[in-house]
Amino acid sequence: MTGRWRSLGGAALRVLAVWAVSSLTLLVLAVVLPDFRLQSPGGDSLTRTALTAVLGAGAFGLLGALVWPLLVRAFLLVPALVLGLLVFVLNGSLLLVALGLLPQGSGHLALESAVIVAAAMSAASSATSAFLAVRNDEAYRRRLVRLAGRRARRAGAAAPRTPGTLFVQLDGVGHDLLREATEGERPLMPTVAGWRAGGHRLTPWHTDWSSQTGASQLGILHGTNHDLPAFRWYEKESGHTLVSNRPSSAAELQRRAVARTGHPGLLADDGASRGNLFSGGAEQVALVMSVAARRGRDTRSRAGYFTYFSDPANATRTAVSFAAELLRETVQALRGRLRRETPRVGRGGLYPVLRAFATVVERDVVVAAIVGDLLAGRTAVYADLVAYDEVAHHSGPRHRDTHQVLRSLDRALALIAKAARHAPRPYRIVLLSDHGQSPGETFLERYGLSLGDLVRAGCGLPVPRRVRRTRSGAEARAAARAALGRPEDTDGHGAASQPVVLASGNLGLVSFPDMPGRVTREELDRRNPALLATLANHPGIGFLLVRSAEHGAVVLGPAGAEHHLDTGRIIGADPLAPFGPGAADAVRRTDGFPHVADIMVNSAYDPATGEVHAFEEQIGSHGGLGGDQSRPFLLAPAELSPPVPAGAPPLTGAAEVHHVLRRWLREAAGTRPAATPADGGVRVAGEA
Repeated sequence: MTGRWRSLGGAALRVLAVWAVSSLTLLVLAVVLPDFRLQSPGGDSLTRTALTAVLGAGAFGLLGALVWPLLVRAFLLVPALVLGLLVFVLNGSLLLVALGLLPQGSGHLALESAVIVAAAMSAASSATSAFLAVRNDEAYRRRLVRLAGRRARRAGAAAPRTPGTLFVQLDGVGHDLLREATEGERPLMPTVAGWRAGGHRLTPWHTDWSSQTGASQLGILHGTNHDLPAFRWYEKESGHTLVSNRPSSAAELQRRAVARTGHPGLLADDGASRGNLFSGGAEQVALVMSVAARRGRDTRSRAGYFTYFSDPANATRTAVSFAAELLRETVQALRGRLRRETPRVGRGGLYPVLRAFATVVERDVVVAAIVGDLLAGRTAVYADLVAYDEVAHHSGPRHRDTHQVLRSLDRALALIAKAARHAPRPYRIVLLSDHGQSPGETFLERYGLSLGDLVRAGCGLPVPRRVRRTRSGAEARAAARAALGRPEDTDGHGAASQPVVLASGNLGLVSFPDMPGRVTREELDRRNPALLATLANHPGIGFLLVRSAEHGAVVLGPAGAEHHLDTGRIIGADPLAPFGPGAADAVRRTDGFPHVADIMVNSAYDPATGEVHAFEEQIGSHGGLGGDQSRPFLLAPAELSPPVPAGAPPLTGAAEVHHVLRRWLREAAGTRPAATPADGGVRVAGEA
C-alpha cells in the first residue's frame, strides 16, 4: 500500500510540475507576443495575471487530455500529413477555448498567435514531463508508451519470459558502407559500432538480380520473391505495369507470395510491421504499403501517422525538424552546385519535401511505433527506415550528405535501444539491409540519351529531340502519396505497337505489348534486325537477357559475346564475368519467371570503381547487378546462431534470409531449430 501511495504522490508531483512550467510559459509568451495579453483591458495586478495564467494552463491541459483524442478520432479520414499540419490549428483552437473559459476580459489572443503559443506550451510540458519521468523507470516506460501512442496491452499481466526480436532494416545501406561507418576512432555510427564491439556478428549476403526493396523485402518477410523481376514491370496478359511500392501492386505481390508459400509470413505470430512495403503476416501494421488501401482505423497504413500526431508535442518537434531538413537540403544542393560536384542530378521540384518526409516524418513515426511495440512486448517487430536510401539516390552513396543521415539513424537506434531496456521482456535487436547502392553517372548524363531512346532507335522509330527524364523510383515518393491519400501514379505506354521500356535503377526492361508471350530472340531479329546488336554493343550496357527458341536463355554482350545459360556454353568473352561468380545463377533464376521482360538489360559495371549507370535519375542506384547494390548485410547478436555455418557459401537471395530470421525467432521462443531444407515448411521448391 505504501508503494502505491508513493507512486500516486509522484504522479501528482509530476502533474503539478508540468502545470507550473506550462503556466510560466504562458506568462512569458504574454510578455513577448504583442497581440497576446492575459490581463483585462483595465489592467490587473501581477497576482491576478499569474492566477489567470495558472487557470489558462490548467484549462488547456484538461481540454487536451479530454477533447484531443476525440478530435483526432473525428479527423481519421483526413490525409495523414494534412492532419500533421491541422494539429497546430486544432491545438491553437483548444487554447482559445481554454482562455474563453476564464473570467471575462482576462485574456485576448488571435488564432495565428494561439497556434504559436499552444505549440510552445505543448513542447514545454512535453519536455518537462519527459525530464521528470526519466528519474523513475516505470514512469519513464509509461511516458514512452504515451509518446509512441501505444497502449501496453500486457499491462498487469506477467511479462513474457522468452526474448522478443526486433528487426530494423536500414534501407539501402550496403555491407561495406556499414563496416566503414562503424570503424575508426570516431565512427559515423557509434551506437552500431558499440554493438559490433560488444559481440554483434556482421555478415554480408547477396541479393537476387533484382536488388531493390520490393524483391528483397517480399523475400525476407514472406519467404519468396518469385516472379518479381524488377522494381516495375509490364504484364502483357493484363496490360498493366506493376510497381513494387504502389499499394495495389504491393497487395497483389503479397497475395501471390502467400499463395505460393502457404504461410502468412515472418510476423504471423504476434508480430508488427512498421514502414514496410509488405505486412509479413503481422496483425499490427502501420505505414505498410500492401494494406494502404484497406478500410479500418487499425489496419490502414496511415494509422501510424494518426497515432503519432495525436500528441501535439510530436507534431511540434517533427515540424521543426522538417523545416530544418528542408533548409539543410537547400544548402547542400547549392553547395554541390557551386563546387560543381560530379556526378550530380537535379534536386529541385518536390525532392526537398520528399527528402524531409523520408528523413524526418517517416523516421519519427516509425521509431515511435517501434518504441510502442517494444513496450507492448510484441514477439517480433520488423521496421524499415528509408532515410539513407532516399538521400543516397540524389547525393551518392558515400557523400557527406549521407554521412549526416547515417548519424541521425544511429541516434534513432540509440533511442530504440534505450526504450528496449524498459520493455517487459528482453529484446534481441537485429540490423539488416535489403540492398546496397552503387555509384555512377546516370545513363542519360553519360551518353546523352535514355534507354527508351536507344530502344526506339534500334527499332527504327523516331527519337524525340527533348528527352523526358525518367522519374526516380525511390520509396519515399510512394510513401508520401499514401500518407496524403493521393491516388496512385499511372504509367502511360502509348500505342500498343511500340515497345514498353521501364527502368529499375541500372536494370532495364523492354516489352512488346503487341506480341503475346515471351518474344524469342529469333522473332526479335526478324522484326527489328538492329535492336539487339544496338543494345548489346552500346558502351553503357553490360549485358542483355533474351530467350532463344533454339538455345534457351541467352545472355548477350558486346562484339557477339554470348553465354548460353542452359548449357553453359560461352562464345567470346563472358558478358557476366565482371559481375561475379553468382551472376549466372541469378540471371538464370529470373529467366524462369512468368513475367520476365522480352529483353532484360543490365547496365555496364566497372569493377575497378564499382560504378554503374542508372536508367533513372539516380547517382546512387540499385536494382540490377554490379557493385555494392548486391551486397547488403545482417548484424545480429552473438547469442543467435550464425547465419551460415563456418566455411559455407554466403547467403544468396532474400528467401534464404527469411529462413535465417525464422530460425532466430524459433531460437528466441526456445524451440530447437529445424535442420531440414524446408526450414519451417514454407520453402518453395527451386526457391533460392
